[in-house]
Amino acid sequence: MRIEQGRNAGSTLIDLSVISSRARRALLCVVMLLPSVVVWGCSGIVSGQNSAATQPSPQTYSVSGTIGPATGGSGATVTLSGAATATTTANGTGNYTFTGLSNGTYAVTPSRTGYSFNPSAQVATVGGANVTGINFTATAQTGQTFSISGTISPTTGGSGATVALSGAASAATLTNSSGNYSFTNLASGTYLVTPSNFGFAFSPANQSVNISAASVSGVNFTATAQTAHSVALTWNASTSTVSGYNAYRSTVSGGPYTKINPSLVAVLNYTDSTVLNSTIYYYVTTAVDSGGNESSFSNEVPAAIP
Repeated sequence: MRIEQGRNAGSTLIDLSVISSRARRALLCVVMLLPSVVVWGCSGIVSGQNSAATQPSPQTYSVSGTIGPATGGSGATVTLSGAATATTTANGTGNYTFTGLSNGTYAVTPSRTGYSFNPSAQVATVGGANVTGINFTATAQTGQTFSISGTISPTTGGSGATVALSGAASAATLTNSSGNYSFTNLASGTYLVTPSNFGFAFSPANQSVNISAASVSGVNFTATAQTAHSVALTWNASTSTVSGYNAYRSTVSGGPYTKINPSLVAVLNYTDSTVLNSTIYYYVTTAVDSGGNESSFSNEVPAAIP
């Protein structure tokens, strides 16, 4: 196994041993190349495990929640945006569900004439499991409400960014493909608007907005791409006949791990280009046969991003 840190490209090369159905023992030697030093070492002995055990994870998932009380939630329209778009109607008890969703980040926004909602929107991230408990509270409107809106530019950093609202009310939403966002049904008060998007810094980092009997627009931000890094993974072929491989990572040694490849990898390498600066990631791989059966995890290998 080896880890190589590129001087200019900011990339890391890692060798992984995939554990096949025949238990094997492997001596994992680590070579770390840094801009100014070279460290050689050996991580020790790792025992293999039986690979033909677990069933494949479901390929699609759901996002669900409840809008209460039922007097306000029943019949409310719930809109999904982000990695996919959809609209549904909450049932008589205020429950709603979006199904058939792939991994990704979504914004959930309820609406109903005559009602405001707290929070006004929420972000749900699907990562290999159903997401539940995206709940809202409906309140009958007794006075005028307002909005905060703006744009994050350029669209390379603004499109699909998460915007969080805190202060007099809390909420989170995603920008559209043009970098536009809005929060509605807000009462007068002071709010803090904070954008975020993987791989980008924002100027300003956040903005304080005071609503006083009027909506506030033009709360804009500029997104700047941060230095890109990547981790290049390689592993040994399984001794069994397989259809491909999956790569997983975690920020905690030992997991839980999240799959990072959108589809089965047919070759013996994969590049993770969604890493963050100053973070340590822990990687494992699995083998998948023609029946969709997935092996146990391989040995774990860390990668420190500068």
